[in-house]
Amino acid sequence: MRIIGGKHKGTKLYTLEGLATRPTLDRVKESLFSIIQFEIPQATVLDLFSGSGALGLEAISRGANKAVLCDVSKKAIGIIEKNVEKMKEKQVVEIINKDYKQALLDLKHENHKFDLIFLDPPYQTDFLEKSIQMIAQYDLLNKNGIIVLETEKKELKEKINEFNLFDVYNEKKYGRVILIFLKSK
Repeated sequence: MRIIGGKHKGTKLYTLEGLATRPTLDRVKESLFSIIQFEIPQATVLDLFSGSGALGLEAISRGANKAVLCDVSKKAIGIIEKNVEKMKEKQVVEIINKDYKQALLDLKHENHKFDLIFLDPPYQTDFLEKSIQMIAQYDLLNKNGIIVLETEKKELKEKINEFNLFDVYNEKKYGRVILIFLKSK
């Protein structure tokens, strides 16, 4: 896995061994970042289920001002720390080693607001649905902010529409992977 654009283009990232994480494929990441390219400069980014931190660090490489990288796994946090160190971006990256629910609650209490939120949790969970609801409840997305979801759940778009919290403004499919882009209503 590597950074595919911006000032750190070509930097190889450390990754977690095994099947516990599922890195976003380069072709999916390339498409994702071309869709949101104009939203990234000066953005404040949350990568809630970070794994290696690749999505948040890609945003930093492309001009985001700050990234908050969160993962519950201590192994993942170790990899994220190594990647942040390798890119020499400690001053603009905050790393949180907590369950996503506690992380979102803490971010609310610290009055954080984000321009861009990446949600790429383990596929066979309800973490996407719950985190979307919590982001809305805690008002963590800035007025013109974007949430990017990575999922395999075909029915997720309908669930999001039922929640009536955010508007789906784009959707792309890459094999089994579906990217869904949300904006505030």
